[in-house]
Amino acid sequence: MVRDWAMHSRFSTILRRYLHTLAPSLGVRSLARWVGYGVLVGVVSGAGAAVFFFSLEVVKYIAFELLAGSPLAYPAGERVFASAGTYHAVPWLFFLLPAIGGLLSGIVVHRYAPEAAGVGTEALIEAFHKKQGQIRSRVPLVKGLGTLFTLGLGGASGREGPIAQIGGGFGSWLARSLHLTRKERRILLLAGAAGGFGAIFRAPLGGAVAAIEVLYREDLETDALVPCVISSVTAYALFTGIFGHDPIFALPHGLEFTRPHELLFYLVLGMLCVPVGALAVKVFWGITDFFGRIRRLPRWSLPMIGGLLVGLTGLVAPGVYGSGWGIVQKGLYGELAVGVMVILLLGKIVAMAFTLGSGGSGGVFGPTLFVGAMLGGAFGIGAHEVFGSFAPDPAAVMIVGMCAFFAGVANAPLGALLMTVEMSRSYGLVAPLMLVSVIAVLFTSRWSIFRNQVQNKFHSAAHQGDLNVNVLQGLKVEEVMRPPEEVDTIPDNATFATIRSIITNSEQVWFPVVSHEDLRLVGILSLQDARPILFEHALDALVVASDIMVPPIHVGKDENLYEALLCILDCGCGELPATRPQDGRVVGLLRHGDILRAYYRVMVRQAAENEEEEEE
Repeated sequence: MVRDWAMHSRFSTILRRYLHTLAPSLGVRSLARWVGYGVLVGVVSGAGAAVFFFSLEVVKYIAFELLAGSPLAYPAGERVFASAGTYHAVPWLFFLLPAIGGLLSGIVVHRYAPEAAGVGTEALIEAFHKKQGQIRSRVPLVKGLGTLFTLGLGGASGREGPIAQIGGGFGSWLARSLHLTRKERRILLLAGAAGGFGAIFRAPLGGAVAAIEVLYREDLETDALVPCVISSVTAYALFTGIFGHDPIFALPHGLEFTRPHELLFYLVLGMLCVPVGALAVKVFWGITDFFGRIRRLPRWSLPMIGGLLVGLTGLVAPGVYGSGWGIVQKGLYGELAVGVMVILLLGKIVAMAFTLGSGGSGGVFGPTLFVGAMLGGAFGIGAHEVFGSFAPDPAAVMIVGMCAFFAGVANAPLGALLMTVEMSRSYGLVAPLMLVSVIAVLFTSRWSIFRNQVQNKFHSAAHQGDLNVNVLQGLKVEEVMRPPEEVDTIPDNATFATIRSIITNSEQVWFPVVSHEDLRLVGILSLQDARPILFEHALDALVVASDIMVPPIHVGKDENLYEALLCILDCGCGELPATRPQDGRVVGLLRHGDILRAYYRVMVRQAAENEEEEEE
């Protein structure tokens, strides 16, 4: 163990030194640097996804096929091991497997990295918004092991959680090793997650977009788009080079949207996703909060209890085990009845909440895709029985339901659309996918399966600096400047005696010098410059203001406060005259303190509004 740790430390040191030499060659501010980082993060994310996927298939094969004798269903593009042939079912073991997985996961996670419990994507969002893009180096490994036990032994979770942590964790470590800024660390965090998504779901474009979309309810982290795309494509290429390029789901036949009246059916489906999505979110967080209030039992034991409840659910609906994508594949082939789909839909919602709400490790993408598919399938078959060929193909409705449901509960319509299309190669359904996803998002935006998801960039600590700038850009100089009657100006023909009188009776430090003919600003006189000769009475009749003034520095009354602040900082003046653009007359005085007070007032008001929104 000591020897292995020493080798690991030596490898880390060598890699850090290599990266330090690599960084300058990539160009500190060039696009090439982000391409290089994206490729590197993508390679690691793709390799991590490949190792995790293969390990997960090994665990599932041993647990369910060799030991429990109850093989799980697989989607068409993900069968790694051939069927074992004949099986001897062991029902009691099948029932206990999720509890065993929860116990092992609970011990590993709560012993080595408690933050790896629960939904991995949720932890990624929290790291971006609240932890400056930091993920502890051990978290990806612990998260991966925890999910292998949870998902591999039947827990109702998804695999995007550990993949997000593996890729994002490496991106975060890479940024720390290169001493990059907080903003750059956050970008590489997302690039790593995008690589994991693009690889494990075989969706390079969807993975990149999902990584920058899932952070917000109504925004995108566009600054990270380039490295996310590069990372996702790289990871996808590596992963599919190992496991093949087939899509995850196979379709019974080509699905095309060619009949406009079918949009009516898809519209109804979108509306159905709203109450079911709200139910799923409320059940999920209700059960999560219930487990969170349990204090008498050790935290590591709770995932085992959640696993027992999943096992009980599995006795009624065995298809709720795991991600359930093999069941979705059966639905696409038309092998499931409406009643079975409804039972599986409700069972999956509860089983997902038991698994992840109790502290089991995994993600929500897989289970929510399953719920959406069952909802779409039940509705599609029902519509086909009532309306016949006038209704759309049930398989097409299943695909649209998958996309719409996740888009609604995760507030991620673009990522959900692209990933669904790439996972099933259903490019002919883009129009209904877009329609239903938007409908689901519009009506479910009040709820989210991700609690750390924020409204937009202005609600994220990651963009606090951007918020400061935008606050100042939204205010005009004339809104905060001192009015003209409070400004002490000096005529350009004023004698030094007059200048002394004005300066000694004023609180200003900088004095606008105006033309005695038309009151137009012609210069600036500084108290600091005048102080050495202020009491030289011999100059009273010899010097006028135009002799000692400097060229004027001013701001327009219509300029925004951000531009005015830059002007004040550049010239080193604490206050500047504000002028009217059309004639250059002084109409006010802007002080640095006035800008700060205006900013403070706006921030206090916004904080109060945010508190009111949270209370509502």
